[in-house]
Amino acid sequence: MAKKILIVEDDEFLRQLVSQKLSSEGFAVSLAVDGPDGIEKTKSVMPDLILLDLLLPTIDGFEVLSKIKSDSATSSIPVIILSNLGQQEEIDRGLKLGAIDYLVKAQLTPEEIVAKVKTSLK
Repeated sequence: MAKKILIVEDDEFLRQLVSQKLSSEGFAVSLAVDGPDGIEKTKSVMPDLILLDLLLPTIDGFEVLSKIKSDSATSSIPVIILSNLGQQEEIDRGLKLGAIDYLVKAQLTPEEIVAKVKTSLK
């Protein structure tokens, strides 16, 4: 059965690009465009992994991560932060909140993002 990936990303171009790459690798991809949508889809889809942007409308990715990790139903789902915020402070905060990895968008190709997802699910 295909592993389920939830992408929480407000940038439509990037959301579609990463989604297409993951789909072509056999993953079942769900999409969320903002924080509340991301939290809702996490509960309804119960993905095997979440790719989470930090700069989101309504509530930011840190808040989303915090809510996912504080809910016993979703706390064990691995979350990879995928953001343009690359300061050590943000990285440390994300990892402290429970993310398993922190990727800076500008430093990675979509192929490298897919490779990270595959490695994280092994």
